Amino acid sequence: MHSNIIASVNPDSVMDQLFSKKIVRCDDYLRLRHVPVSTDRCHEMLSLLYVSPHPEAFIHLRLALLDEYSWIVDEIDKQLTSWLQQLHLDRSTDGKRSLQINVYRIHYLLKLLCATDMPICVFV
Repeated sequence: MHSNIIASVNPDSVMDQLFSKKIVRCDDYLRLRHVPVSTDRCHEMLSLLYVSPHPEAFIHLRLALLDEYSWIVDEIDKQLTSWLQQLHLDRSTDGKRSLQINVYRIHYLLKLLCATDMPICVFV
């Protein structure tokens, strides 16, 4: 997913939305704007979000992608759904689904999905 985002997304509008939500700080926003190549700018943006202390940075990234890049969001959602279903099956006891999903767990999965191209095993 990381490669798809870098290859397909023009990060400028996404960065504008992330800046307006105070996910990206002013100095980082200005630094990213000076990266001349769009794919490099997108890579830098994802790297910045990966180390961001904001607890919902990747949730806001998903929301920022929704308008212009709904097909990427669809792919993200499919992968998240698959992981969450796997977690439910792995954590079910006596046929009962006992896993409670919260926003931090979803953010963690989004972070893994969007910020790396490495194969991911979900141990949550």
